[in-house]
Parts: sequence; structure tokens; C-alpha cells
Amino acid sequence: MYDISATPLPSTVRLDLSGRSALVTGAASGIGKACAERLARAGASVAVLDINGDAVRQVAAGFGGKAIEVDLSDPAALDDLDIEADIVVNNAGLQHVAPVEEFPPERFSQIVRVMLEAPFRLVQKAIPGMYERGWGRIINISSVHGLVASEYKSAYVAAKHGLEGLSKVIALEGGPRGVTSNCICPAYVRTPLVEGQISDQARRHGIPESEVIEKIMLTEPAIKRLVEPEEVAEMAAFLCSPAASFINGASLTIDGGATVH
Repeated sequence: MYDISATPLPSTVRLDLSGRSALVTGAASGIGKACAERLARAGASVAVLDINGDAVRQVAAGFGGKAIEVDLSDPAALDDLDIEADIVVNNAGLQHVAPVEEFPPERFSQIVRVMLEAPFRLVQKAIPGMYERGWGRIINISSVHGLVASEYKSAYVAAKHGLEGLSKVIALEGGPRGVTSNCICPAYVRTPLVEGQISDQARRHGIPESEVIEKIMLTEPAIKRLVEPEEVAEMAAFLCSPAASFINGASLTIDGGATVH
């Protein structure tokens, strides 16, 4: 049996974001919550966005941030948003596990809207202000599935691959104007999204739910555990630091060696 837990991380990146503002999507739990809390500890004024209004308001209250309740799959709702931020963390996501021939088209469309179109729309709103100030950080929470594929996840893999391409275009356009754009590509992270996949994965692969983490999620990494949300948050914080100012258009893996095969 693998040890799937990690020692809690201290905030290791020395970072002062006083006077900076940040927007983090999908921030009611998991990676988004960890990123929002980390940026707030660094002094940023953080707005947290999620479809789960009660949960995201609770997160915002924890550090005196601003809560935004919105459905990122609704283009009209996005049109109504007024985004002013120095840092945008595109993290919101959802998953559906099914073979291509059974995948509901409306679900495919929803996943792509939330995980690819919404990041484009949010950056489009935020980036003019970044250009005016000569500084901005676009941090896209991608996945190893932005680099490789797995069965039964056509929409998620397609959206993450698209996010990788979008990030690179923004990097080319924004770099000369002080705005960097990068992707963070973790393997399976200990989040509600991953926990929610266990029953589907068990059914699709014909194994008990108790065996999914070991036999499905941890087969590729050399380090046999799940990624912790705080590890992803530390990478996001690093990308906002002066030491990362020349990192642009990158896809930074946190995968325990999963993609080196």
C-alpha cells in the first residue's frame, strides 16, 4: 500500500504582493482555495470566484477577500463581470468520465466553456489593465492531462490541451508588455474533483473503489502519493515572484515523474 499523504508545507516562497490584486477561479475548495489563501498571505487583495456561493463566501471571509458567485459556463454572466486584477489564476474545472461514444455533447460543451472559454474571457477583461501597469501574471492551472491523455476524459483532456495553447499565445503577446502566462500541470491532486472521480473510474475499469487511487491514479508517478493543493499554490506563488520574471509560456509539471515515461 502506498503512502498517499504528504507532510504539510510551510509557505516557502518569500513574496510580497502588497498593492497587487488577484482573481482566483474555482476557489471554494481544493487548489483554488489554497492559491487564494497563499496569495492573500503574501499581501495581495484577492477576489475568489466560484459557482458555490456559500462556500466561496466562507473562503473570502477567512482572509478578508471579495467573493464572486458566478457560473463560468454562462457567457452572459461572464459578460457582466468587471475584472481588474494584476494576477489571474484560472483554476475552475469539472470532470465527466465516459467513453467518446457515450459522452453527452452538452456536458462536453459545458466543460470546454468552463475550462477554456472562461479563462480566455477573464484574461481578455483583465489584460488591458495589466498592460497599462506594465505587470501581470496569468497562471493557468492545467494538468498532466494538458500534456498527455487518458481514456474516458475527452472533454477534460481537450480543454486542458486548449488551455496550454491559449497560455502560450498570451505569453507571446504579453511578454513584451510585462505580462507572463504559464501553466501548472499537476498529477492527481487531493481535491473534491479527484475524489468525485473514484466511483466512475472504478466502474469504468472494473475494480473496487478502494483500489482506484493505487491502480489508476498512482501508476505513472515515481512518487506514489497524491499532490497536495498547497504544493500547487506554492508554485503559483513562485510564478508571481521576481525570481520567476523570465518564466513565460512554460508548462511546469508537479507530477512525481508521471510524464517522463
